[in-house]
Amino acid sequence: MLAALIAGGALLALRVPVPDRRHWGALAVVGLGVVLGFPMLTTLALQTSTTAHSAVVVGLLPLTTAVFSAVRTGNRPSRAFWAAALAGAAVVIGFTVQQSGGVLSAADLCLFGALVVCAAGYTEGGRLAREMPGWQVIGWALVMCLPVAVPAAAVALTSEPVRWTVHGVVGLLWVAVGSQFLGLLVWYRGMAAIGVARASQLQLAQPLLTLVWSVLLLGEVLPVAAPVAAVAVLVCIAVTQRARS
Repeated sequence: MLAALIAGGALLALRVPVPDRRHWGALAVVGLGVVLGFPMLTTLALQTSTTAHSAVVVGLLPLTTAVFSAVRTGNRPSRAFWAAALAGAAVVIGFTVQQSGGVLSAADLCLFGALVVCAAGYTEGGRLAREMPGWQVIGWALVMCLPVAVPAAAVALTSEPVRWTVHGVVGLLWVAVGSQFLGLLVWYRGMAAIGVARASQLQLAQPLLTLVWSVLLLGEVLPVAAPVAAVAVLVCIAVTQRARS
């Protein structure tokens, strides 16, 4: 809700016209996938899963996004691209199975659901970013979700305890301004510049970065396999970025 208010204020201040009706469907997919679905499903997973484990599972997102992009845009990356993307995905799946003792948990199911809806949102947003500025793509998607976000926030505030700590407030503001608005702004701009499939593979770096922050900010203890898996998928980035479509 906070991110939508910020985005809506920027759209009003700059007098950005409402997108053409032909873009509304794609914006709805962005909203349902990136604004609502992915954050909610990953947060539910984090109630019973560590940040480190969740971060490496989400390492499957680049491959999922590349598949959606190939289907929706018709772009056909090379065999080297797919080989590197599949190798990274295999490492992530192996880590997930090893950490869960061979049985998928409810948290993993939430994470895999998050991968699907987020990949769809990334793909549609990347396509739209070729026709309008990236900040407007995420801005309008956030505004479209306000009818859901406002009542959901009201219910959450009345049903869950609120603890006003410096850490909590700073974290909330960062999620709203940084992760949910500014981060997606530059992400969609990047996808428009180099293509959805190629840009998606850069996100293989996200698990390693998240693992580092989980230690620095949350004091989590990393399993030995987590950083090894994260570094392994990073090796695939160079291959995917050099591969041609």
